[in-house]
Amino acid sequence: MAVTNTQRITNLLSMAQRARRIVSGAFAVEQALKAHQAVFVLMAADAAAESKKNYQILADRYQVPYLEGLDRETLGQCLGKEYRAVAALTDEGFAKKLRELMKEP
Repeated sequence: MAVTNTQRITNLLSMAQRARRIVSGAFAVEQALKAHQAVFVLMAADAAAESKKNYQILADRYQVPYLEGLDRETLGQCLGKEYRAVAALTDEGFAKKLRELMKEP
């Protein structure tokens, strides 16, 4: 049984959640960025345009790379939450692996 790239991404995010190396939700991500703890921001592809714009501005201000991927429901599920529009990794190892997986087709 082949594992899809989306499954690899959700598995990685689930591991990061169990290791407490990811924060999710608008307030938590904003606080992590301001405290210079966030090393990578992941925005849900179906998040509101205004939300995406706000987090792109914040990520640029604090020089943190960001990408869009997954949808709000999938992002929330792999983190053990209901819906999440944005999440921030606080560990460089998880962030590096996520960037690699996001580049794959």
